[in-house]
Amino acid sequence: TQEQLPDLHSHFCDLNLEAHMYASQWFLTLFTAKFPLCMVFHIIDLLLCEGLNIIFHVALALLKTSKEDLLQADFEGALKFFRVQLPKRYRAEENARRLMEQACNIKVPTKKLKKYEKEYQTMRESQLQQEDPMDRYKRENRRLQEASMRLEQENDDLAHELVTSKIALRNDLDQAEDKADVLNKELLLTKQRLVETEEEKRKQEEETAQLKEVFRKQLEKAEYEIKKTTAIIAEYKQICSQLSTRLEKQQAASKEELEVVKGKMMACKHCSDIFSKEGALKLAAASREDQGIETDDEKDSLKKQLREMELELAQTKLQLVEAKCKIQELEHQRGALMNEIQAAKNSWFSKTLNSIKTATGTQPLQPPPVTQPPKEST
Repeated sequence: TQEQLPDLHSHFCDLNLEAHMYASQWFLTLFTAKFPLCMVFHIIDLLLCEGLNIIFHVALALLKTSKEDLLQADFEGALKFFRVQLPKRYRAEENARRLMEQACNIKVPTKKLKKYEKEYQTMRESQLQQEDPMDRYKRENRRLQEASMRLEQENDDLAHELVTSKIALRNDLDQAEDKADVLNKELLLTKQRLVETEEEKRKQEEETAQLKEVFRKQLEKAEYEIKKTTAIIAEYKQICSQLSTRLEKQQAASKEELEVVKGKMMACKHCSDIFSKEGALKLAAASREDQGIETDDEKDSLKKQLREMELELAQTKLQLVEAKCKIQELEHQRGALMNEIQAAKNSWFSKTLNSIKTATGTQPLQPPPVTQPPKEST
């Protein structure tokens, strides 16, 4: 330091601050005792590439970068700066990289280092020979006191850090235990809700199966009634067509018989004379009136039967319409029940997901919208 940093060297001499008080820990531990690992990695890389001289380069770079702060500090302040403030300055990797660049730029000849080493050994030997044992003991005592003070301070710092770490760990552990208890309670509640939801789902599935069975039976019954009604209507139509055909045949037969009778009467001379007179006409008219009365009676009976069949047909149509209305009503009820079942399933699904999300600390999931089928018109 006397050649590279003369003003800082003189300041250290005024403070009686020797190099071993701050640099011995650097050299013995390769700067691993206080400095961050990112800086230590760079130093070890340079040490493997350049050799042991790089340690002196790094030490000089540290003193150069901290020159202004050290010139303003006293003995205790300088030791505290080396112990606390200087390592904090190189926690950032960029600062450590700049320090390594500055250390590589410092030129310290190897011959000069060897010369300093020889001079130091010679000086130490002469001092040991000339120094008064009392002074040496005092100096050694002062050095040991300073080392003791430094070690006590480091011990206090380590004890403070240990107590602080224990308190922080205890607080973190308490918070983790509290959080674990809360999560366990939420998990139990979620499991209970899941069991209840599964039970409710099972009941709803049973009800749905029962409703499906009822609807199936009603539908089969309605289809059977429709088939039966359709068969009755077809049978009534067949009967009506048969009656109409029978009536037409009877009318045609009556006309043919009447024509035959008229032909025979006209062929007979006596009957034709009678038939041409007024009395014969009346007799013929009377016979025609009797025949018309019989035909009217038969027509009335046929019309009566036709009206009865029409009435039965109207009743059958009415029953068919009622059956269709009932089927549509059952279909509407089935659609409403399916909507309720779908809504219940979605509600159960959303409750389960919300419970799981709440237990894991995330936002609840929104249930998907329920699409209702279009209502059938009755």
